[in-house]
Amino acid sequence: MGKVTNGVKGAFRIGQTMSVLGRAGVSWVRGDRPPAPRLLRQTFESLGATYIKLGQFIASSPTFFPKEYVEEFQYCLDRTPNLPFSVIRKIIRDELGRPIEEVYSDIDPVALASASIAQVHAAKLVTGEDVVIKVQKPGVENILLTDLNFLYVSARILETLAPKLSWTSLSGIVEEIQRTMMEECDFIKEANNLKVFREFLLNTHNDDATVPAVYESCSTRRILTMERFHGVPLTDLESIRGYARDPERTLITAMNTWFSSLTQCEFFHADVHAGNLMVLKDGRVGFIDFGIVGRIRPDTWQAVSDFISSVMVGNFDGMADAMIRIGITHQKVQASELANDLRRLYQQMDKMVPDESPYQPDQAEDDVNNILMDMVRIGEGHGLHFPREFALLLKQFLYFDRYVHILAPEMDVFMDERLTMLH
Repeated sequence: MGKVTNGVKGAFRIGQTMSVLGRAGVSWVRGDRPPAPRLLRQTFESLGATYIKLGQFIASSPTFFPKEYVEEFQYCLDRTPNLPFSVIRKIIRDELGRPIEEVYSDIDPVALASASIAQVHAAKLVTGEDVVIKVQKPGVENILLTDLNFLYVSARILETLAPKLSWTSLSGIVEEIQRTMMEECDFIKEANNLKVFREFLLNTHNDDATVPAVYESCSTRRILTMERFHGVPLTDLESIRGYARDPERTLITAMNTWFSSLTQCEFFHADVHAGNLMVLKDGRVGFIDFGIVGRIRPDTWQAVSDFISSVMVGNFDGMADAMIRIGITHQKVQASELANDLRRLYQQMDKMVPDESPYQPDQAEDDVNNILMDMVRIGEGHGLHFPREFALLLKQFLYFDRYVHILAPEMDVFMDERLTMLH
């Protein structure tokens, strides 16, 4: 019976998808014709969970998609309407398998946040601890699987009809998205990521950073109960001064923690945007949201490490050599020509951000993505194709570079002895 129900739901979902695509087509015929990347983004936002996640995948994958699509999908909003609290309450009750009052003394009916996959509510345990409950929305997994199977079949058809598509294997990309999305739906995996990262902090005697503790007795595959952090985002300079006397030192703690996770933890946090790094009231740095993590092979990390070292000393030949070792290529790459192109990019960057100009925090996201895409474009112009992990890794480096501009404009990242991983 379950299979029949899922089949009916799946057919209904494909019908919904066709209906949205049909409406977009009708608008286009009537003359409402935004540029193709924007039309695709707006359509994805109308289609909901899977397509919003696919849009965010495009935004963080300049190695796979054309520049104008990567830029447009930076605006892909993962904001969905809050589900009524009665629905959330029922999910929590079903997942716990016992009365809610036995576990939580209070749950705030107003959500702290709501995205396509989950909704987050503040609560208090009967034992008195402040927590947040991340609750997976009903039917999300079924929608994701139906959509991704539909996309996979569409990609295979497209590859057959147009074998000369400039993108790499489309069906391979859909498979990669399916893997990462289904991981995001499994809160047991996220809870495990939090535990592994906590152990890494313990093993490295790092008391200056922390992650939320997981309450396993009231966590399942679809609900995750975690310690609630009270603090401010890393880039909120004025508020940070109230919590930490030295914003520069706070930033160094965040960077050293993240850098050391590359070699001493089995994964790295692959989404260190400002909302996921908090400065807590006691001055510690809190890393939150471990739904997206990256894993890097030791030989790739060695090449990335050499790449950073070359950037530090302005050695463009070294940068080119490291990029060639990181990339995947089917042709001979001229290292000297790649080095010259990188040199030209860096000269442009220096002109772009003059040292004496005030730095606006809202520039950070744009600059991060533009520089990343320029570097990747130069590499690809020389026949290199970078693994997605490299794009994820580079994006985190560039986020940190921007945080330095905001929190510690006087600091020379490459000369500062306190940054352990860079020396």
